[in-house]
Amino acid sequence: MSASSSVPPQSPPPSSPTHLLDLIRGPDDVKALAAEQLPQLARELREEIIAVTARNGGHVGPNLGVVELTIALHRVFRTPEDQLVFDVSHQGYVHKLLTGRGGSLFQKLRRSGGTSGFLCRAESPHDSYGAGHAGTALSAALGMATARDLRGTNEHVVAICGDASFTCGITMEALNNIVSSTKRLIVILNDNEWSIAKNVGAIAHYLNRLTTSPTYNKIHRDLETFLKKFSHGEDLNRLYAKWKRETKDFFVESSLFEKYGLRYIGPIDGHNFAELTKNLEFARQSDVPVLVHVLTKKGRGLEAALQSPEKFHGLSSFDPATGESLQLAPGTPPNYQEVFGQALVRFAKANPKIIGITAAMPSGTSLSLLARELPRQFFDVGIAEEHAVLFAAGLATKDFRPVCAIYSTFLQRAYDPIIHDVCLQNLPVTFCLDRAGLSPNDGPTHHGLFDLAFLRCVPNAIVMQPKDEDELVDMLHTSLQLRAPAFIRYPRGTGTGATVKPQPATLVAGQAELLRQGAHIMIWALGPMVAEALTVAERIAGEEGLSVGVVNARFIKPLDRTLLLSQAAGLPLLVTMEDHVVTGGFGSAVLEALQEADCQTPVERIGWPDQFVEHGSNAEALRTSYGLSTNEIVRRIKDRHRRLCPRVSTVATTVQ
Repeated sequence: MSASSSVPPQSPPPSSPTHLLDLIRGPDDVKALAAEQLPQLARELREEIIAVTARNGGHVGPNLGVVELTIALHRVFRTPEDQLVFDVSHQGYVHKLLTGRGGSLFQKLRRSGGTSGFLCRAESPHDSYGAGHAGTALSAALGMATARDLRGTNEHVVAICGDASFTCGITMEALNNIVSSTKRLIVILNDNEWSIAKNVGAIAHYLNRLTTSPTYNKIHRDLETFLKKFSHGEDLNRLYAKWKRETKDFFVESSLFEKYGLRYIGPIDGHNFAELTKNLEFARQSDVPVLVHVLTKKGRGLEAALQSPEKFHGLSSFDPATGESLQLAPGTPPNYQEVFGQALVRFAKANPKIIGITAAMPSGTSLSLLARELPRQFFDVGIAEEHAVLFAAGLATKDFRPVCAIYSTFLQRAYDPIIHDVCLQNLPVTFCLDRAGLSPNDGPTHHGLFDLAFLRCVPNAIVMQPKDEDELVDMLHTSLQLRAPAFIRYPRGTGTGATVKPQPATLVAGQAELLRQGAHIMIWALGPMVAEALTVAERIAGEEGLSVGVVNARFIKPLDRTLLLSQAAGLPLLVTMEDHVVTGGFGSAVLEALQEADCQTPVERIGWPDQFVEHGSNAEALRTSYGLSTNEIVRRIKDRHRRLCPRVSTVATTVQ
């Protein structure tokens, strides 16, 4: 069976023999094209990506930048026998289109029933490794290459890494281990000078010097051209390696990668098919680990993306003609992240010791507002979440008030520094966990569904979640007054429309808010589930004639045990609702509190199940799939109450 036949065809029959993308069912079809047809295929791929992402949203710029590179990879290598490992994999759309996932699958990109926005091993055998976080490719590829060597097979392993991935500590750790683990590994350094925002730090400056040094590049090219005149194939490889070791340093300093033991090739034009193919073929024949430095333009093929690479890294629907994001309906509330960013600027202006820290996400977290207004109080550390947390810990020891704004799913990478460096020393660092809860289109790598479980077990941590925008500002204000680590989680997307007070309130740590009293059922809800709980309470009260109360829990740790235990005494049923997995989450905290007090009140926990949740068109679709729609929540609570107290229901009373 050929590599392409392992994936069932998804594209419709070709409407015209001149439309090349319609002919592509797998990599063998890419190899069958003539070299002069490749620019047309590249153009059609870009048109398809722009059309679909304009409608569905997605990672536009990264994919437009790797079109020629991905075509060349599939011309030179043979998947799935050879493994292509894409770092982050948000630049994998071209790979998907070339491996049998065009047509209706790609038309529903990032939607229910469509292809994922990231590589996924369960989706296709051509996806050798799934990922959604930066910096994973080199370590994973090194593991694959080492496994190949141990098995005695001969396939190629290729890691495709963005330049921003080399700001990740894990990538540098892998780089340090390559020559001691394998003799054959191909690393593609896709250098476009951007991660999500502009790359920062010494590595970014180094790569810029490397790509712009006339001396380095001229001597590099001239000596390589000279050697190629006299040798071919394996002889060339041996001679080239010997020259690298013994001669080249006399003329020009070796690259950083050569000092790690990798043969360095480049920089080369990442949009030139002939140059790409020639150098990838050379890398394929290499008998030592090799790094191919490829220069690409993020957003190539869409002028708006070229002009605004940060915006077009990943965005929602947009007008493909103008590049403008589609306007939200008038009166749509601002996003939680915008409310946070505006509040932090206000507080930082009043207190110069407040420092905002992001890990390559200034726009995504709205810390770009702080960067613009108070640049001395803003730090972007690149894709280095562990460093961000440790950096904040160091600032806190000097009486500064650092605020780390990091997506919930990315903060998972910094768990050890959270425990060992911040909480153990009880340092007053505020963590703002954006995208806590569901991130529908992005899927399991981006759902922030685990933070409560991994935070609430850590001593000294104060963990909270607001029910609306105004309470978010109150919590940020409160956290900056505390002398302890504070974690504030809030969801992706628009708020509730709540008006933010001119002066924030200081909340009492561990004090919940009673919104509605109930005699039969009390619902303790967290964050966006508070509004849902109020709706559910009204429904059950109207349909069953029951007294149903609602508490805005506010604090997961410390939990308001005083209010909880006073309500639980004699209560038939207590319900918890959270946008988080039920395993180890808020509901578990409530159960533990009741058990420690020898309280036997039954608890119905409502949250996400103990499994990874796939991507979907929207939150509502996913909630319906997992039994978390309003109707299903109402049914569950009513059924549980009827089993516990059959005589309390309206129906039972009437029968009596």
